[in-house]
Amino acid sequence: MPPMSQSILDGGNAPPVLREDLRGDSGIVAVLTLNRPEQRNTLSEATLAALGEALGAIARDDRVKAVVLAANGSAFCAGHDLKELTGRRGDGDGGRAYYTRIMGTCSALMQQVVRLPQPVVAAVQGMATAAGCQLVASCDLAVASSAAKFCTPGVDIGLFCSTPMVALSRNVARKHAMEMLLTGEPVTAEHAARIGLVNRAVAPGTERDEALRLARTVASKPAMTVRLGKAAFYRQLELGLADAYLLASQVMVENMLREDAAEGIGAFLDKRAPRWPDR
Repeated sequence: MPPMSQSILDGGNAPPVLREDLRGDSGIVAVLTLNRPEQRNTLSEATLAALGEALGAIARDDRVKAVVLAANGSAFCAGHDLKELTGRRGDGDGGRAYYTRIMGTCSALMQQVVRLPQPVVAAVQGMATAAGCQLVASCDLAVASSAAKFCTPGVDIGLFCSTPMVALSRNVARKHAMEMLLTGEPVTAEHAARIGLVNRAVAPGTERDEALRLARTVASKPAMTVRLGKAAFYRQLELGLADAYLLASQVMVENMLREDAAEGIGAFLDKRAPRWPDR
């Protein structure tokens, strides 16, 4: 497990992602911070690799109960690094193989966030654009500074935000998603909260504290129950009504047979605080 604070993929320059482990009575909350503010925290190859590596390490660490995803600088994330993408137009295939690999890597990262056993809370302090907006939408919870804005402006540069569309359309209603995708216009944090892209908008400078508060609340719950619930939530969304209920019933049975439920229900009936097995 990394020490209390560790750089991910630090090649001697400013590391693209920082990790800090905050220990508490309920376990560890891992804070991952995008750390390329001068590039507006674009999802360059290095950042994609670093973030993927960090999430992979967290997934294997049962001591981490929740994750906060934050960013340094004025922007949360400006999406793909367009200079990197444009630089490969000179390839023999016009960049097709490279673009295929990068889009595949980014899509895998977004799914990695969703499939991470631990819940992920985004702390958005500034603009989240294109794949940056996609990253926020991929997190389980999100807190935004009232100064933050969100947009999917690919249409303005002839590159429709097709991959950000996947996460966006799974968070907000169709017409809200289509308005963002077709106009490219930024929406405020307050509007993002109204349409369900983020949980709430807070005063500038308090978004990370509020995200940590949410993460610590989640961390205080029984870990196995949270992991079962998060996985089931995303699986049932892709199913029809009958199949969703079948899956949810199976998960409830599995959950009922686990030690978490035995302890939690017993504590409720005994009118005492539960003693969770993972503590």
